Amino acid sequence: MDSPCVNVCQLDPADEVCLGCQRTLDEIARWSQMAPEERRRIMAELLVRGLRAAEGRGVAPGS
Repeated sequence: MDSPCVNVCQLDPADEVCLGCQRTLDEIARWSQMAPEERRRIMAELLVRGLRAAEGRGVAPGS
């Protein structure tokens, strides 16, 4: 499985989640060692995290 990295590597200081891929530092660090099931679970969560982050910044999804 490919990485969800989009080369926008900047952490949100409030929750320490990458603003580009929405992964935590721990998830980023462990990505290559994770079992495929764990990576699939995280990939499924990333969309929800991104939508929540956009709502928190007052940005409409897709903007």
